[in-house]
Amino acid sequence: MTDITRDVVIIGAGAAGTTAANKLRQAGLTVAVLEARDRVGGRLWTDVIDGAMLELGGQWVSPDQDALKETIEELGLETFSRYREGDNVYVGPDGTLHRFTGEMFPVSPETEAVIAEITERLDAMVAEIDPDRPWEHPNAEEWDKVTWDAWLRAQTDDDEAIRNLAFATGSAMLTKPTHTFSLLQSLLMAASAGSYSNLVDADFILDKRVVGGLQQVPQALAARLGDDVFLNSPVRSLEWGDDGVVAHADGDLTVRARYAILAHAPVLYDRISFVPSLPRRQHQLHQHLSMGFVIKVHAVYDRPFWREQGLSGTAFSPYELSHEAYDNTNHGDDRGTLVGFVSDQNADDLFTLSAEERKERILESLSHYYGPEAKNPVVYYESDWGTEEWTRGAYAASFDMGGLHRYGADLRAAVGPIHFACSDMAGAGYQHVDGAIRMGRLAAANILAADGS
Repeated sequence: MTDITRDVVIIGAGAAGTTAANKLRQAGLTVAVLEARDRVGGRLWTDVIDGAMLELGGQWVSPDQDALKETIEELGLETFSRYREGDNVYVGPDGTLHRFTGEMFPVSPETEAVIAEITERLDAMVAEIDPDRPWEHPNAEEWDKVTWDAWLRAQTDDDEAIRNLAFATGSAMLTKPTHTFSLLQSLLMAASAGSYSNLVDADFILDKRVVGGLQQVPQALAARLGDDVFLNSPVRSLEWGDDGVVAHADGDLTVRARYAILAHAPVLYDRISFVPSLPRRQHQLHQHLSMGFVIKVHAVYDRPFWREQGLSGTAFSPYELSHEAYDNTNHGDDRGTLVGFVSDQNADDLFTLSAEERKERILESLSHYYGPEAKNPVVYYESDWGTEEWTRGAYAASFDMGGLHRYGADLRAAVGPIHFACSDMAGAGYQHVDGAIRMGRLAAANILAADGS
């Protein structure tokens, strides 16, 4: 049995946990980071599948993600721009392929006008939202009682406009059906990126990648912690009180500390037995949060054949099984990689099929964007985070109807010596690595303030 004492025990070795640990160490506190998995990184995972390097989890860096960009620079990592030369493609309601450039989908002038008008309205609403405190908006309760789908349908009866407006925060980001979350939750998603326009602009939100993979960020941060990172150590119970905490993990590991940070998805809090139990408010809060679900599809080809057709690789359609896809070719790789996404109900339905049927359906959808050659990748892989024991969905947790204005203010609130940090509770950078880093910094700062350091 190993029994150690630290100032702070951190549960989870993703970007939030490793960031917090480094900030605390720099301030002179001792830390232990306990990670349930056999690897560092959490929802960041770069792996080699059949000889191809694939980013199975998060991967993109946006211009507004200052915390992530600062960390990348500080660690000495390099970035490269996503390939975007040539035409984008859009598949309309009749299945017709349209090539286009610019931000607006090639829809009818009438539909384009509706999309532009509602986008302008949404940008104005988002501008009033503080992403760190959306529940404080005067209309928060009202906006949290209407679904994203219902609000859009109250604005227009143009179905194509509704589908194109809805998918940015629905299929693409929260990865839930649009009737299951509120207008307020959708506005928060947009506010986290600065505006609704930013969120729907692929050239903004999916700007750059890290050479060698984004998992290097938590890996490099963890390397600085050395032997203070313990893998294969899921925490089973956490005793807490005025004098601190005692964490009991697999492998007969016990960590006694003055503070704890839970730096993992909030849907996993119930995997830990708290002694005494958490307050009633926390119990209620966590029952109103759930993960979305998306399949991230990786298809590697002997060359980026779509570029020969003058295509950027960027593809969208609210009518396709894969609602969006991009050129995801690695830096310096002669092969071409496409990444596509299948989310919410479509993802659920696909997992009722065999693996071969699922692959066939997904590649068929990609072929509607890129042509028949898309059906024959040399490497094919599906990132299914729904089966990950220590994640249970993707990309992050969001509130059910009415939950955000009711419980949002409690999401980051410390419970005695227990603090919380992950991308799921971020304002700016919500659901992204940038948000995880921000929350790791915030949790560390709060502990240092409480400790008088």
